[in-house]
Amino acid sequence: MSVRTARPSRSDLVADTALALLAERGMRGLTHRAVDEAAGLPQGSTSNLARTRQALLELAVRRLADREARVLALHEMPDPRAGAAPLADALALATHRALTRNRELTVARYELALEATRRPELRAYFDATGARFRDQLAALVTGMGSTDPARHTLSLIAWAEGLMFSCVAGSFGAEVPSLEEVRAGLRELLDGMLGV
Repeated sequence: MSVRTARPSRSDLVADTALALLAERGMRGLTHRAVDEAAGLPQGSTSNLARTRQALLELAVRRLADREARVLALHEMPDPRAGAAPLADALALATHRALTRNRELTVARYELALEATRRPELRAYFDATGARFRDQLAALVTGMGSTDPARHTLSLIAWAEGLMFSCVAGSFGAEVPSLEEVRAGLRELLDGMLGV
């Protein structure tokens, strides 16, 4: 018996293609026409779905959030009562996924994040869609006994973002740390924050 995989919706196809173009060509390479061509859609299909550039960017951000939620595997995050080691394991796995098999998605996210610095309407949308991971991480560190959850959440996210940026687009672009190296760095950070 064969297993049928559902075809992506036209909206998902357009958004996934937009993300791929952002990673490959940057913001200048993202046009409605380029999405139509790369997705193999009739000319005007992307414009019918997302009339303006802002609408296309919002579609890409929404799809990015959905896909990153699977990469970050929020459902895999441990019970905070389990301690720092399980959290370091889960965060290391999510970070390593972003550096390896989801590298293109990470590059697209940086393109969108930079564009959001120039478009206040995109900034608000980008920040709102990314809040679910930040909020869950804050709940985890709170549950682990953090004395300053907001600051510790920022430190964890900044550490992971800094590592990902350095290894995807920065001066360590040719190097990808192993899962064990990412885990060790996170464990050091968590131990320091939580006084373990």
